[in-house]
Amino acid sequence: MATWGDLAAYVRDQYDVIAQEDDEIRILFTFDHLDEEDERTQVIILVREVLDRKHEWVQIATPMGLASAVDLKALLEEIGHSSIACGAAIMGEHVVLRHSLPLQTLDIHEFTDPLALVAGTADTLEEQFFGGDNY
Repeated sequence: MATWGDLAAYVRDQYDVIAQEDDEIRILFTFDHLDEEDERTQVIILVREVLDRKHEWVQIATPMGLASAVDLKALLEEIGHSSIACGAAIMGEHVVLRHSLPLQTLDIHEFTDPLALVAGTADTLEEQFFGGDNY
């Protein structure tokens, strides 16, 4: 990968795109499960960011729930114990997990592996702290 355009083309080819703008793509990440009744998904937002007006990055973010509806201290402690590929933030009214990667030298596995980790971590935390699969 070298540019946002390259990554966007790959994402459109490989994932279920549910919305797209110039610098943002939303996908529905579906987890592989043996039981079709337990199909879980996670909305992932990919955003092009530019550092110092010259270095392109991609931010991988996913909402888990409303910040007002969770014990933030307990959630952050759990993220500190269980997460290796993301950090938590409040964006708008939502608690999100996010991870950022530079695009210039990005290998596809440096994108797909963190994407899967962020999605899986968020799905687990969403169930544990928000009681469902709403995002």
